[in-house]
Amino acid sequence: MSRLVKKSPSLCTDLPLENADICNKLNLLKQLLRSCFGPTARLKHVHNNIGGQVVTTSSSSVLLPAISSSQPFINLIKTSILNHVSRFSDCGLFAGIFCLAVIDQAKQSGLRANVAIRVNKHLLALCISYLQREDCGCKVKLDFCSSQNLITLARSIISSKPACVLTDPETLHISKLAVQAFLLTIPCNSPGTVSLGKTVTVPVEGHSVLNSAVFPGLLMDMPDGLSNLDNVSNPLRMVLFSVSLAGDLCELGDGRIEVHPGVDTDSQILDQLLEAGKQVVKDEVKFFVCQRVIHPVLQQYLRSHGVVVVERVGITLMEPLIQLTGAQPVATFHTTIPSKAYGKVKDLSIRQVGSKTMLHLQPVGESAICTMVLCHRNETMLNELKVVCQKTEHILRLTLREPFALLGGGCTETHLAAYVRHKSKTEEASVLGCSQVEYLCGVDAFCRSLESVAGALEHDGGDSLIDLTRAHHWTLPADAMKEHMEGSLGFCGCGLVGSSPSERWTYLNTNYTDFSPKSIFGDTPAQARVLDSFTAKLGALQVAVETANLALDVKYIIQDVN
Repeated sequence: MSRLVKKSPSLCTDLPLENADICNKLNLLKQLLRSCFGPTARLKHVHNNIGGQVVTTSSSSVLLPAISSSQPFINLIKTSILNHVSRFSDCGLFAGIFCLAVIDQAKQSGLRANVAIRVNKHLLALCISYLQREDCGCKVKLDFCSSQNLITLARSIISSKPACVLTDPETLHISKLAVQAFLLTIPCNSPGTVSLGKTVTVPVEGHSVLNSAVFPGLLMDMPDGLSNLDNVSNPLRMVLFSVSLAGDLCELGDGRIEVHPGVDTDSQILDQLLEAGKQVVKDEVKFFVCQRVIHPVLQQYLRSHGVVVVERVGITLMEPLIQLTGAQPVATFHTTIPSKAYGKVKDLSIRQVGSKTMLHLQPVGESAICTMVLCHRNETMLNELKVVCQKTEHILRLTLREPFALLGGGCTETHLAAYVRHKSKTEEASVLGCSQVEYLCGVDAFCRSLESVAGALEHDGGDSLIDLTRAHHWTLPADAMKEHMEGSLGFCGCGLVGSSPSERWTYLNTNYTDFSPKSIFGDTPAQARVLDSFTAKLGALQVAVETANLALDVKYIIQDVN
């Protein structure tokens, strides 16, 4: 009893946004996220102070889980961003930067928290309503008859992750592969409800990125003892076991096992395994796959009868195998295998992929399963590229539900800010329970937050500008002469608008006369060079504002320190 420590009282922090320590940590998180934003972002090298793996990344889905904080207020924002990324796979940095900017601008505006919250909610609804309109000036309709916009969307996502360390030709190659893999997972002739397929990723270290490729069907690790498939006739009947066939007693299930004296349990289990083997040989099965381990004696028996045996395929390959072959996983070896559990493989072949020898399975008929082989020069770059490609596939799938994209490069943010400023001039603030001055102050804080996200794309000392016609985002390089601005700006962030002597610009986060931003569409048939996910950014916009409002509304933090 002398070793027991008296329980400490909980730590209570009132008005957390006025606490210097919390504000410093919020500012540090904002700087961290801003420095990771965009294609010229600075990488982060994260290492736990008690050891563990070193993480090099600029991706929010990798970065945020790698950093930890003892401050609940920081963890609230971090968890909110990660929850968004888990649902939409993109715009995590946008959500975090915008959320922290809304909090910061609300504090600087001097508005009461309840007024700032109401104004933020109203302006969020205004933005969402505008983005969902057909005549929205920063939304692009995706045409699935052409892959150009899909490749642009994929390329924008991949190029925004500098930890992949890709050259321009490599970025374009991977973008095309991502779109190809996405299209291969969409069934063409499936009646009724369409079920999307799956892309299996095979990483290969030590080879050029340009060696990456996409293969229809499924690539699996080559089983031991298989050198050629000359004696295998196609198509092949196959069986898929989800239970271990190693002969362990623990695989017999839960409950009490009674063993009579003198009985050899290992021999009895092996006999049952061999009975299952005899049945599959009798049923002319030529491809035997197990999620887990297969007993060596059973393996030898099957191979002696010309059966190709693959074990330890793992849980991740089970679903693709089921979709590709039509097999139903067998969960026991104690009963007769029903005929409907068998599947079919059209063709088995051996394929050399970089330094790996793989078994290539081709489906009978149409299958929405494909394999993406990703090559890179070292493990760190390869891991980042794998994460980015998986996120890209998810984002491309979101376009099936909402076939739109938003202009990238900060143009959507500046266009939205200009639209909100113009629209708010004619709105009455009385319905929000605040004065017109307070309302316009809240509008200015909200729009400055949007513009600050666009400004976060610049990391090399340049200046961010907005044109006063279409409200697109422009970057003036640090070494450019201000008096020769027109010739230095080139194209806007999304690449749709080129600079001209008649154009007028102003620096971001400066006061300018409100105007109705003109839509670029209809003026020119040009393709945008940078696109963002419509669904992901719309979700991120809502998450950012709602999380910021929650943070502004927190009056006390009660933390158990025991």
